[in-house]
Amino acid sequence: MKNISRHIRPFAAAIALGSASMASAALQVHQLGSDNTLVRITGDNERLLIIPVQESMPDAKIEVLVDGKVEDTFYVRLADSNIDYTVPFDLAPYLAKGEVLLNIVSEVDRTHSRSASEFICWDEMKTAGNFDSSNTEKYRPAFHHTPLYGWMNDPNGMFYKDGRWHLYYQRNPYGSKWQNMTWGHSSTADLVNWEHHDDALRPDGLGSIFSGSSVVDKNNTAGFGNDAVVAIYTSAGKSQIQSLAYSHDNGSTFTKFKGNPIIPNQREARDPNMFWHEPSQQWIMVLADALEQQMQIYTSPDLKDWTYQSSFGKGYGSQFGVWECPDLMEIEVEGTKQKKWVLVCNINPGGPFGGSATQYFVGDFDGKKFTTKTPSHVAKWMDYGKDHYATVSWSNAPEGRHTVIGWMSNWDYANEVPTMQFRSANTLPRDLGLFKDADGEYYLSVRPSAEVETLRGEESTFPAANVGAEAISYKLPAANDGICEIVIDYSAKNCKDLEFTLSNEKGEKVVMKFDVEKCEFSMDRTASGLTNFSRKFPAVTTAPTHNKKAQGTLRIFIDRCSVEAFDGNGRFAMTNLVFPENPYTDLIVSAQGGRAKLNNVTIYSLNATN
Repeated sequence: MKNISRHIRPFAAAIALGSASMASAALQVHQLGSDNTLVRITGDNERLLIIPVQESMPDAKIEVLVDGKVEDTFYVRLADSNIDYTVPFDLAPYLAKGEVLLNIVSEVDRTHSRSASEFICWDEMKTAGNFDSSNTEKYRPAFHHTPLYGWMNDPNGMFYKDGRWHLYYQRNPYGSKWQNMTWGHSSTADLVNWEHHDDALRPDGLGSIFSGSSVVDKNNTAGFGNDAVVAIYTSAGKSQIQSLAYSHDNGSTFTKFKGNPIIPNQREARDPNMFWHEPSQQWIMVLADALEQQMQIYTSPDLKDWTYQSSFGKGYGSQFGVWECPDLMEIEVEGTKQKKWVLVCNINPGGPFGGSATQYFVGDFDGKKFTTKTPSHVAKWMDYGKDHYATVSWSNAPEGRHTVIGWMSNWDYANEVPTMQFRSANTLPRDLGLFKDADGEYYLSVRPSAEVETLRGEESTFPAANVGAEAISYKLPAANDGICEIVIDYSAKNCKDLEFTLSNEKGEKVVMKFDVEKCEFSMDRTASGLTNFSRKFPAVTTAPTHNKKAQGTLRIFIDRCSVEAFDGNGRFAMTNLVFPENPYTDLIVSAQGGRAKLNNVTIYSLNATN
């Protein structure tokens, strides 16, 4: 929520329990049975209802009634015996209409002696004027975008307009596990300092609000006005259908189209991504035909009426999981004036190291059909870590940029990572390019967006050095829990392996290695810190370097719960979560099977933005 204060005023009102209601300053609680509770909001109320959450509990269904009419429905893991954290529910829109009553159905095992009437939440639920969203957790990132509180997954609906980058994201406002899918909203002028806004799109009678995309309709093709922001998203109820909303205030608020759904699919399809195709003077939509492992392509003159044209994907790339979150963009090949089309396909599971990942295809697009000459069995990955998913680009980006951001997690364990007040962050923003390798294939280049360099603070530069089996150690900054950027110019052509280890005094470590013979870069997080929350978390991830010369630049970004590694020329990227019990304090470099040269090592402390 926008402008929620970071301090809660004391609340002294008692909550009445029992078979009959008792008056209180704000709440009356009526227990109707072992699993059904009514909460009446009465008196001179403040705008927020503070709800206690216990994550081990199942979801309770809460219907918001105003004068007997159901106005909203959401789900919360109501606290039974222990309060993990609290979440706010904004009462103001409902109190303005009349008397508010919450009809709550708790999932209770009737064979158990404990009923919902004994839940601790009834004693601790309260109204308040403010909600404390200040961070109290050690693993909240210092310079990555993350929600103020609650759950986040896919970025979506992203556009650039009037000097601001708008980011929407899949969000649960009422807990830190997946549920109540809503479009959260943040924006930034510089891709690193984020302002949080009110939620933009909330569930309705057609279902939850799943992923989608937004465009700036500069020429009023949809009839909502010049420069209106038009969003198309998946309404996920019993079925998955596509809906439209539009905004006249640069995406702060949206009006849902009265003609929804605009595409009533007959099978599971989601995450529409659209753009204006200048050669054919029409809008293009790519829609994930999720269970069929393919992407559908539609065309439209006005963003409202869509015609199916073709599909791509059957038998191509990784076919082991559900296909989601597509994107399609034309990119110039480095060093040439040639352009190729890149179709982005996020997949879960089926990633190269298990779970979620982002694959892509390079080919041609004629306004109706995408084709590729890459052999169907070849899978190309935008990032070779475990924690890079749902990656899509900003529409209307300035200077023809193809700027993307991803969800920095993995469905293998996203609900279980060791945070509580919030779950999940976004990757660093990245700019995409395209290069042709010696094998004749085209590959994406991935570089941190230039704006990331504005995070740099104090700089420590170390002289050139030769390194062998006897390691060289460098101290990492202590400020802001050791967050930093490491830039290393290296030459490893005279050794077999060049190894970089991040470590702390507890012996926790992340080991990164160039295998010169195999032309591979790897990252081992099996001993990185807390790993036992999921058997699928410990991992060694490996990327092709596309660099037979075994020399270049390595950039490493360390935040409180992540390590992102990039080749200086964008030839590979690798993103992995880590949860060290203490911050990493040392970078240790060694070489095996010969000697390597470190031409330059520079370590930048980074300024925290969260």
